[in-house]
Amino acid sequence: MRRIVLTYIFLSVIGILGTQAQDPFNRVDPTTGRDQFGDQVDPNTLPDSLQDSTNTEIQSLPPKLYMWKLSETLGNRTIIPADTANLNFQNTNLVEGMYGHYNYLGNLGSPRLSRIFFDRRDDEPTIFMEPFSSFFVRPDEMKFTNSNIPFTNLTYYKAGNRVNGEERFKSYFSVNANKRLAFGFNIDYLYGRGYYQNQSTSHFNAGLFAGYIGEKYQLQAMYNNFFMKMNENGGIQDDRYITRPEDMSEGKKEYESTTIPVKLEQTANRNKDFYVYLTQRYRLGFNKKTTQIEDRKVPGIKAANDSVPLPKDTITTEEFIPVTSLIHTIKVERSRHQFTSATETAEQYPDAYFDVTGSRDSTTAFSVKNVFGIALLEGFTKYAKAGLTGYISHKYSRYDLMDTLSRTRFNEQEIFVGGELAKRQGKTLHYNVNGEVGIMDKALGQFRVNGDLDLNFRLWKDTVNFYARGYISNTLPSFYMRHYHSNHYYWDNDDMNKELRTRIEGELNISRWGTNLRAGVENIKNYTYFNQKGMPAQEGDNIQVLSAILKQDFRLGILHLDNEVTWQKSSNETVLPLPQLSLYYNLYLLTKLAKKVLTVQLGADVRYFTKYNAPAYTPAIQQFHVQAADDQVEIGGYPIVNVYANLHLKRTRIFVMMYHVNAGMGNSNYFLVPHYPINPRLLKIGISWNFYD
Repeated sequence: MRRIVLTYIFLSVIGILGTQAQDPFNRVDPTTGRDQFGDQVDPNTLPDSLQDSTNTEIQSLPPKLYMWKLSETLGNRTIIPADTANLNFQNTNLVEGMYGHYNYLGNLGSPRLSRIFFDRRDDEPTIFMEPFSSFFVRPDEMKFTNSNIPFTNLTYYKAGNRVNGEERFKSYFSVNANKRLAFGFNIDYLYGRGYYQNQSTSHFNAGLFAGYIGEKYQLQAMYNNFFMKMNENGGIQDDRYITRPEDMSEGKKEYESTTIPVKLEQTANRNKDFYVYLTQRYRLGFNKKTTQIEDRKVPGIKAANDSVPLPKDTITTEEFIPVTSLIHTIKVERSRHQFTSATETAEQYPDAYFDVTGSRDSTTAFSVKNVFGIALLEGFTKYAKAGLTGYISHKYSRYDLMDTLSRTRFNEQEIFVGGELAKRQGKTLHYNVNGEVGIMDKALGQFRVNGDLDLNFRLWKDTVNFYARGYISNTLPSFYMRHYHSNHYYWDNDDMNKELRTRIEGELNISRWGTNLRAGVENIKNYTYFNQKGMPAQEGDNIQVLSAILKQDFRLGILHLDNEVTWQKSSNETVLPLPQLSLYYNLYLLTKLAKKVLTVQLGADVRYFTKYNAPAYTPAIQQFHVQAADDQVEIGGYPIVNVYANLHLKRTRIFVMMYHVNAGMGNSNYFLVPHYPINPRLLKIGISWNFYD
């Protein structure tokens, strides 16, 4: 806790000093008409109050900013829009996701797993961080900002009361020291008290970032520190407290969620993770001179047919044309996982390797990864239609596990060589093909090839976007699927085979029609999963997954109906269960009021998926796994309805939402994970401010 407080104070001081540091530059020079970055400002936009330099009234500039993200391996930049969307702000803090794709334990910040197989990701630092994708931020998800004046965003979410409710505060700050150098910080803190016993969560993330985008040299760096605490209750003791409360409460129609008995107490998981990521590149090229001749306006000479020739201005500009980039990327990361339980019984777990009365499990992972590359850049001549990059990466990993007498340490090294062919310029066609193959130690025999393409063309009065994606990979299961030592779960699977995956996916988007269609197929050999006993296992036979997602939006005046229908099919429902249908509907009124400066969205949305044997959750390994043979439970077949009002006024977004408004209606089977009901009916509010000063 001391580290959290000190980090928060440190970042706040940096923000204050950064604002003060930029404040003297946040002005327009009335004598030159230039802003703090040296850019010429249109005189027509200067306020009348600007006087001569001896008596100047200082005025702020209108805000200008852009944001970008990075690819983790090579540090390529992708420009993204600033987060100012005014629709569906009420869904941005839901653990189940914007469209309800995730199963989770019911409380804010709890572990989750996507029901949409193609949306699952398995590239977190450890399997223990994987379920926290609603909170954990990877390097390729971090947002960098460049702005002419300091930019701040503050967001606050609240639900329920002080006893059982949940809160989340997020802040983001960025400031430019000059036109090329920007830095900032982000803070994210959530606290979910929980509407069921022993399920409270407390997560804290603090991070720093900086970016220097020079003509030849570029550097971007970030530091993130995550501290996540979660109490575990093992689910409720009997599902009938939710599905048939009259049978459990002596004839009463309802049973208070906070008094429903749960399976565990004095049990908790803790995860700590920090990483430092830096990418830098130096561009080599040549300078290109451009000469432009313009007419000069001479007072007193006005006739175009005048025999007197008008003098001309010759303007010569010089532009740097990059040809080659030298690239270096480094990432240092440390992740620690702890599981503690003070009140265990002999019947609770089949095995106890260290203690039969309680658990105090821990493991630590540490890694350093370097990537060195050289790129031939796209567009330096008319013949360079694509960019070509070659690179080599080295990763050193160290893992500490529990053992009988002392801790056991595993060291692994991976060396990959790879390349990338990419076309990112232009409007019609873009593509990217990236592949790498392992050449040493644990990487030997592993390979990955990813490719994506987008084609943009006109169809009548609209632009149609077609996307194609695919990959093939042959990779070793992650370390913790091969090795893990704890009080109740202990395995060393050195004989695990490499997992071979192949996926092909296509997507068609027509914005004017409100249509988006996405379909794909994946084949998996040696699929690695947690079996009915919560132990890692592999399925030797091939598993195929088919998926199709249709999004279709309709509009009639101010009335809108957004729809998403997802169909997917697994060829082996025993080891890879998936719901065949997942639905999302959002019916709302959208209009502008108060001279069109206030955007109002009023509506209701519903999430629904068909019944299936969803993965269960085990706190002792903090993982989702196939349901036990003697505890098969179907979830699904239950709609979750939310009613909301969403407002956007200039730089402020506000929402009010009644979550799970249909609680207690119908079959009341509101479980997203077996034995873990979601929260009952709950009022949620949120507000987000953007500040430019």
